[in-house]
Amino acid sequence: MSKAFLAAVLQDSIDCTGVAAQRAANDLVEAIIDELKREGGFTIPSFGTFTVCETKARQATNPRTGEPVAVPSGRTVRFKASPGLKQNL
Repeated sequence: MSKAFLAAVLQDSIDCTGVAAQRAANDLVEAIIDELKREGGFTIPSFGTFTVCETKARQATNPRTGEPVAVPSGRTVRFKASPGLKQNL
């Protein structure tokens, strides 16, 4: 799924212009990112839960050269599907 897809769905759903739908899709993505930064996660009922998780620093291997590479610690987003979503799939 892309922002263009979200914009197209919004445009068809609320019968607005493409520019307004694109702006709404961008605002939606920005709101999701802001909520993840501020709260560390959020839930969309009957869809699933997004949570921010910390990753540890580790050693990885460059697949091209086989050399070890240091990967720093960081943050990533995890998604857990709701039971209703799992059942519908």
